[in-house]
Parts: sequence; C-alpha cells; structure tokens
Amino acid sequence: MLIGVGLGPGDPELLTLKAVNVLKNSDKVYVPGRLAKDLVAPYTDAEILEFPMIRDIEVLNTLWKENADRVADEARKGTVAFGLIGDPNFFSTFTHLKKVMNRHYPDVETATVPGISSITSFAARADVAVESSFEVSDGSEIGYKIHLKATQPRKIIEKLETEGYREFIFAERLFSDNELIISEKEDIPEKGNYFSIIYGKK
Repeated sequence: MLIGVGLGPGDPELLTLKAVNVLKNSDKVYVPGRLAKDLVAPYTDAEILEFPMIRDIEVLNTLWKENADRVADEARKGTVAFGLIGDPNFFSTFTHLKKVMNRHYPDVETATVPGISSITSFAARADVAVESSFEVSDGSEIGYKIHLKATQPRKIIEKLETEGYREFIFAERLFSDNELIISEKEDIPEKGNYFSIIYGKK
C-alpha cells in the first residue's frame, strides 16, 4: 500500500497525529526533498526521491516511471509512506506519482492523509478570514469545484452541469463515525446537511 502523507507547511508542530502514526508504522518512507526529510526525521529515516523541476515531458515521464518502479516494489510487500509539504491532494507531487502508479501498477492500493495546506496556512499567517465563496488558482484553467454546505445536492449538481462539470462526489460528515461518501451520481440524495459537500470535476 502507498500512502501520501501531508506534512503541513513546514512547522514540525503542525504535523497531524495521524501523519506521525503513519510515518512511524510504515515499512518504508520516501520524501521529495530535504525539507520534508527534516520534518519526518524525528519519526523515521526517509529516503529522498528526486522530482526535478523541469519541463521536458519525455525526461519527466522517464523519471516518474523510475520512481514508481521503486515505490511499487516496496508497496507490494508492505506499507510505504510518501511524505510531502502541504496536502497530498492539492497541487502535489503525490498526485503525479499516484497517476503513474495507477497506470503502471493498478494492483497497488493508494490512500492519503490530509495535511495543512498552503491555503489555510496563508490565512493563519496573514491573519485573514474567508467568510464567503473564494477561488484558488495557479493560473491554469479551472477544472474542479467544491461546494460546501451542500444541503440541496441535486440542485447544486444541476447547476454545475450547466457550467460543464461532469463528475460528482457527495460527501457528508467526513472522518466521523457517520461518514458518507457517494461517487455514483444517481445515488446522490436530494438533501444534505450543513456538513455536506459536493465535488465537481469537468
């Protein structure tokens, strides 16, 4: 199994308890750089996987495949953690690694442990509060939308479809005993609650 572990923004005190437990209990831990290696050092001895910031697609694909080959061999035998700065599902090195793993090694199960992202880190350090809808962008085309407080999920989906969104996930009370996640559109209910979310992808 391969687990992407969010290490937060760089402050050792902002690692979650779950992240620490996964790092301690994994058979092998990889990280993409020195900062991440230093953050996990109190809990495990990690190995750095090189992910150079270059634009040559052919070279990148070769490097991604080589890294996936190394990770897959270990992940088939036990639990492998990949620790990275921020959150593994937002603008993350792990997202790319996971895509390559799914393509070449679909038998290897993957999971993620969320970390404090740059978005929430910025709000804390800049002392700003976000109290209405907001947009996060890296300059690329918007391809995803997350709708919080989705009390009328079906109506939200209908609106999103007019904007070009085609894939949807309904989630409610995440990480609680009553957690509910539905990825089949036809099974998504008419009503949600304050803790409901609709995720849309174009």
